[in-house]
Amino acid sequence: MKKQRLKKEMGLFDVYAIATGVTLSAGFFLLPGLAAVEVGSGLPLAYLLAGLIITPGLVSMAELATAMPRAGGVYYFLDRSMGPLMGTVGGFGTWVALSLKSAFALIGIGAYLGIFLPDLNYVAVAAGFAIVFGILNILGAKKSTSFQSVMVVGLLTLLMWFTGVGLMDIELANFTGMFTQASGSLISTAGLVVVSYMGITQVASVAEEVRNPERNIPLGMFLAFGTAILVYTVGTAVMVGVVSADVLAQGGGDLTPVATVAEHLVGRWGVILMTVAAVLAFSSVANAGILAASRYPLAMSRDNVLPKFFSKIHTHGSPVYAICATVGLILVFVLLFDASRIAKLAGAFQLMMFALSCLAVMVMRESRIESYDPLFRSPFYPWLHILGVLAPFWLIVQMGILPSLFTAGIIVFGAVWYTYYARARVDREGAIYHVFERLGRQRDEGLDRELRQIMKEKGLRDADPFEEVVTAASIIDIPTGTGFRSVISEASAHLGEACDVSAKELAEDFLKGTLVGMTPVSHGVALPHLRRPDIESAHLVLVRCPGGMEMDVELAEDRDARSEPVQAVFFLVSPLHDPGQHLRLLAQIAGRVDMEDFMEAWLSASNDQELKEAILRDDRLLALTLEPGTPSASLIGRALKDILLPEGTLIALVRRGPEVVIPRGGTVLERGDRLTIIGEPAGLQTLGERFKKQGRSPEIS
Repeated sequence: MKKQRLKKEMGLFDVYAIATGVTLSAGFFLLPGLAAVEVGSGLPLAYLLAGLIITPGLVSMAELATAMPRAGGVYYFLDRSMGPLMGTVGGFGTWVALSLKSAFALIGIGAYLGIFLPDLNYVAVAAGFAIVFGILNILGAKKSTSFQSVMVVGLLTLLMWFTGVGLMDIELANFTGMFTQASGSLISTAGLVVVSYMGITQVASVAEEVRNPERNIPLGMFLAFGTAILVYTVGTAVMVGVVSADVLAQGGGDLTPVATVAEHLVGRWGVILMTVAAVLAFSSVANAGILAASRYPLAMSRDNVLPKFFSKIHTHGSPVYAICATVGLILVFVLLFDASRIAKLAGAFQLMMFALSCLAVMVMRESRIESYDPLFRSPFYPWLHILGVLAPFWLIVQMGILPSLFTAGIIVFGAVWYTYYARARVDREGAIYHVFERLGRQRDEGLDRELRQIMKEKGLRDADPFEEVVTAASIIDIPTGTGFRSVISEASAHLGEACDVSAKELAEDFLKGTLVGMTPVSHGVALPHLRRPDIESAHLVLVRCPGGMEMDVELAEDRDARSEPVQAVFFLVSPLHDPGQHLRLLAQIAGRVDMEDFMEAWLSASNDQELKEAILRDDRLLALTLEPGTPSASLIGRALKDILLPEGTLIALVRRGPEVVIPRGGTVLERGDRLTIIGEPAGLQTLGERFKKQGRSPEIS
C-alpha cells in the first residue's frame, strides 16, 4: 500500500520560526540561573562553547536533511545510513529527548506565571498547555507553524528591547573572574546548556513538509543558529552585567532570571513584559516540540519499527496517533522530573545524536551511492566530522554519571526493542552496506531506489539544464512492431553525431544496460540512460511509437514489463563527472511520464514541438501562438533580438507550419508562429499577463 505523505506547507520563514522559537526558550529564560551556579560570570562563555561543540552536528544534519527530506529527522538519517538497529536507537532517543525539552518548556510556563500567581499548580498548567498544543498540531502543520511565526515575531521584539535596555546598564565589575573559572566547570556547564540549541535541528524532523527543502532547511537552520548565538551570548552577558552571577545563582539557581533582570532595569513593568516573552517562548517550544517529536513515531511506524497505526494521517494532514502518544509522553515527564534533571537528560542524548549525525554523513559519503545528492555539503570533510563524533561523547562524560547512564539506558532499550519487535518486520539495511560492498561484501539496493524516489520528489535544481536538453532533443517516430534493438541503433546514431562519439559504442552500452536491468520501463515508457567520460553535456533522443514497440530484449529488473506496450522511449546520455545531475534529469522525466495526462499529450502531439512541450515542466513553459487581433500580434514582424523578455526566459522553439525554425537573434517572427518559451516561473507569469488574450489566457502547456 502506498505510504501517505505529509503536505508540503512550510516555507523558509516557517523553518526559521520553528528552529528559532524552540531554541530561544528555556536556554534563555530558565537555564541561565542554573548554569550560573556552576560557572559564575563565565556564563556567556559556556553558551558560546556549547554552540561551537554542536556546529559539526548542525552542518551534518543540514546536509542529511537536504539529501533525505523525510519525516523522522535523525531516526531516518541513522536508519538509512547505519541500518535499522541504529535507527531504532536514534528514533526512540530523539523522540524522548524532544519530548523532555517540551516538558521542560511547559514547566517554564508554570515558573513564570508563578511570579504573579504563587499558588498556581504548575503541573496542571503544563498538562493543560500540552493538550492545547497537541490539538493545534492535529489541526495541521500549517496552522501550527502560523501560530509559531506569530509567537517568534513577538518573542524577538521583546528580546531586542531587553538586550537594548540592558546593554545601557551593564556594570563591568560583574565580569570579574570570567576567564579564571576552572575548565571542568566551564565544560560541564556547556553540557548543561547544550539543550538550548536542540531546537535548531528540530526542523529536520519535519523536512518532508518543507517546500524546496534543499534551500529552505539549511538556510533556515543557519539563520536560526546565528540568531541563537547572538541572543545567548549578548543576553547572558546582559544578565551577568546587570545583576551579577551571584544574584542569578541564589537559592540553587533563579528559575526566572530574565524577569529578575528586567525588574532591576525598569521595575514591575519589566517583569510583566519578560513574563509575556517567556510564556511566548515556552509556548513556542512546546508547540514546535510536539510537531517535531511526533514525526519520529510516524517515521518509525512507516518502517515497521513501531505499530502501523502511528503512521495514520488525519484528514487535516497530521499524524494524529503519533501526536497523541507524544503528548502522553510529555505529561509523564512533567509529573516525574524537575527542570534541572530534564535539561541534563535531554542534552546528553541530543549530544549523542549530533555525534551520530556526523558519523552518518561519513557513512553516506563513503558508500558512494550516486543517488545520495545533497545540495548543501558540510565543509572540511572528514576532519570536522571526526571532531563532531568525538567531542559530544567527551562532553557527556564531563556532565556526570546520570546523563551517561541515561544515554546508555536508551541505547539498550532501543536495541532490545529492535531485537524482539522490529527485526522480524524490517527487511532493509543501511548505506553502510554499500561501504561493505566496496570491501567485497553486500549492499542494500532498496536504499538506492528510495533515494532515487526522493530525488524525483525534490525535483530539479535551478542550474539543471532540463529545458535546454529537451528543446535540443532529436525526435524519432517509428512504425508499430519495430524492435527495441533497432530503436537503440537509430537513437545511438543521433546521439553519436550530437556528442561526437562512437554510435556503435553507445548502442552497445545501451543494450548492455538494458540486459542488466538499468532501463526502467513503466506506464508504456522506457528510459535507457548512461554516462560516459567522453561526453561534455547531457543529450536526449525522444522516440515515439503510437502503435506500441516490441521489447525484443530480456529486462532483468522487471520481466513483466515486456508485456506492456512501449509507446515512448527516452535515451539520455550525460557526462560521467556529474552523476547527481544525470539522476535528477532522469527523475524529472520519470516524474513527468508518471502523470496521468502525459501519454494522452504524447500520443496526440501533432508535431515535434508539441512532443517536447508534453515533457517540459508546466511551470517552466509558456506556449504562445501569434494571432492578429490579440496582444501577441505585436510580436509579428519583429526579430528575436529586438524583443525584450523577462530575465531568465528565452524563446526555445519556433514552429512555422510543418517546420521548426531554429531561433536566432535575426529570426523574424511571422503570423501563425507557435513559440515555446521556457524559463523561470515568475518571468513566464509576466509574459502570460502581457500577452493575455481577450477572454482567455495564452495557451499554456
